[in-house]
Amino acid sequence: MTYCLDKKSPIAQSQSRLLQLLGKVLPCITRPFVLKWSTTQVLGVTEQLDAGVRYLDLRVAHMPEGSEKNLHFVHMVYTTALVEDTLKEISEWLESHPQEVVILACRDFDGLTDNLHEYLVACINNIFGDMLCPRGEVPTLNQLWTRGQQVILSYEEASVVSRHRELWPGIPYWWGDQVKPQELIHYLEHMKRCGRPGGLFVAGINLTENLTYILVHPSESLEKMTLPNLPYLRVWVREQCPGPGVRCTNIIAGDFIGADTFVSDVIRLNDKLLRC
Repeated sequence: MTYCLDKKSPIAQSQSRLLQLLGKVLPCITRPFVLKWSTTQVLGVTEQLDAGVRYLDLRVAHMPEGSEKNLHFVHMVYTTALVEDTLKEISEWLESHPQEVVILACRDFDGLTDNLHEYLVACINNIFGDMLCPRGEVPTLNQLWTRGQQVILSYEEASVVSRHRELWPGIPYWWGDQVKPQELIHYLEHMKRCGRPGGLFVAGINLTENLTYILVHPSESLEKMTLPNLPYLRVWVREQCPGPGVRCTNIIAGDFIGADTFVSDVIRLNDKLLRC
């Protein structure tokens, strides 16, 4: 959801106190700087779905000065888009694409109280209704089509999941936290050698800046850091095999969808299953 980060937003509460202070004292310098290192997508949610994306990483938050029931998304700063409006947008897209299935991963929950968690779950149920697939064994597409279900929704708060059968537990995410693509691939291959988790999991080909890199490259952005390295990362993606094997991949997530052939490369991996 970082395509709609709010230029006037305060720094999120989950960030360091120093960064929050700089955001208040020097907003004209701090906010643009933070924005260019926080933006990971440029396509809107409907455009991402149209492009073939079927897994959405939704980091939910409540702004400290925000109205009581208005929930936003967050990635260092808050979005202009509201959670409820975005879920409705996804639901409307699914209604017009009845054979498509999406996996929505709700997590972070910065500033959410128990009451806000219950409010969010109520919104999820009201918006998606019978589209939601209750947790259990990971279903096949045929099973979902037969039941008319289109949404697997993971919720990274175990106490809430335990009260709601329509929610799935948080999906493990292999995040390398690396600037260099070679180091990121090394991390992902190490995780594969350790063996995949049971059920759904994500391998992220997301490059991540650190303070040293930012200080050495002050005029750059996450986009400028990522785009030149996409061809290298794409080679790794094309080599992967989906399926239940110990070293198989499952969901693959990336930044700046639409900048290259990432989505079609991931979808094409399923051809390897058809040849088995």
